[in-house]
Amino acid sequence: MLHCMTSEPEQQLGVGTQDAFQRLWTPHRMAYIQGENKPTGPGAGDGCPFCSIPAKSDEDGLVVRRGEQVYAVLNLYPYNGGHLMTVPYRHVADYTDLTAGETAELGELTKQAMTALRTASGAHGFNIGMNQGTVAGAGIAAHLHQHIVPRWGGDTNFMPVVGHTRVLPQLLADTRKMLAEAWPSA
Repeated sequence: MLHCMTSEPEQQLGVGTQDAFQRLWTPHRMAYIQGENKPTGPGAGDGCPFCSIPAKSDEDGLVVRRGEQVYAVLNLYPYNGGHLMTVPYRHVADYTDLTAGETAELGELTKQAMTALRTASGAHGFNIGMNQGTVAGAGIAAHLHQHIVPRWGGDTNFMPVVGHTRVLPQLLADTRKMLAEAWPSA
């Protein structure tokens, strides 16, 4: 028997009170919610993803740029399309523990990330920052990382505000390639 497609959404029993809302399912987020790829402890050998990413190819690790002491990588669970992080190779938790060279390169790669995001995607502004410690919201508190989140006029609409859902229009691999090609020469 053939199953005919209709314009009516399929009703799923047992998902709560029926309402007028359609659902946008993002099952890939469950990995983040359940703590996949989170370290098991504070040490570099405790499964820290920021320590394992540099050993991967740029494509597999979503690395956009490699410096001598710091690298730029796409966030696997982005707040916005193009959400990058600058990360020291050295496993260090606190900004005050960075060397002068690491601090300088973190700042330089952040500036370059902003330039690449403006070139590649026309970003109008940025949210840039670090969450220092679990109580401050750091998802991986044991390895310092700085977020560079591109913003556009009107990018906050009902989806994240009311629907608590982010709509990302591009695959991470495509975003990585686009930003790597737009990265400014050092």
